[in-house]
Amino acid sequence: MSVLNWILLASLAGGVLSVAAAAAFALTARIHWVPWLISYAIGALLGAAFLEVLPAAITASADASASSAIVLGGILIFFVLEKLVIWRHCHIESCEGHEPHVHGHDHGRSGLLILVGDTFHNFVDGVLIAAAFMEDVRLGAVTALAIIAHEIPQEVGDFVILLHSGYSKARALAYNLLSSLATLVGGLLAYYGLSAVQGAVPVMLALAAASMIYVAVADLIPGLHKRTELRATVAQVVLILLGIGSVIAGHHLVDSFVGH
Repeated sequence: MSVLNWILLASLAGGVLSVAAAAAFALTARIHWVPWLISYAIGALLGAAFLEVLPAAITASADASASSAIVLGGILIFFVLEKLVIWRHCHIESCEGHEPHVHGHDHGRSGLLILVGDTFHNFVDGVLIAAAFMEDVRLGAVTALAIIAHEIPQEVGDFVILLHSGYSKARALAYNLLSSLATLVGGLLAYYGLSAVQGAVPVMLALAAASMIYVAVADLIPGLHKRTELRATVAQVVLILLGIGSVIAGHHLVDSFVGH
């Protein structure tokens, strides 16, 4: 299978399948399960960032200092971008920006804002998937798995917000599926762009690591601190380790499948 076909397949899986799974979960499962999915996603993101993507970026660039600097700059860039979105769209000081709410109202955030932000994230995910596959098929598969693991709990939260913002179930699903196509667009544009500029691949991999680290540490982990009881903390740690373990297991499974 060609690299382009891998990108197309992974982009569709990372977009459409994650939205469909999230919608099915949001309509049938209990909402209080979402924190457990978030804990798993944190482990998957951090495992992919530190065990797969960042080492690959350093290897591709042959300059650990440069790759580390790009990761550091990327984290700052993602912080500024998220802050700009909050400044632009929030009209009250207590607005919580990106964090998904699964109970109650959306605290003034409209369904349209959720869709715009989700479309941006999906586009970036497609770019990151393409950059990883262009470096190595195994790395691309692991990156796609980590992105899907992150997207499902996020899409559950976004889907519930759309319902609470007045969207019907059919409209919420349709708009989320449409937004998910941005993953495919990002993957295709990155593939043709990066084909002409191979030197950009290490930079994109470093930015991919920065994105995973930022989302896990800045957006997802703070929500876990709302549960302070010992039982919840132990469960969170176990699920985070399970997420990391799934990245390691996925590495070996994909490695044997590809034949390396």
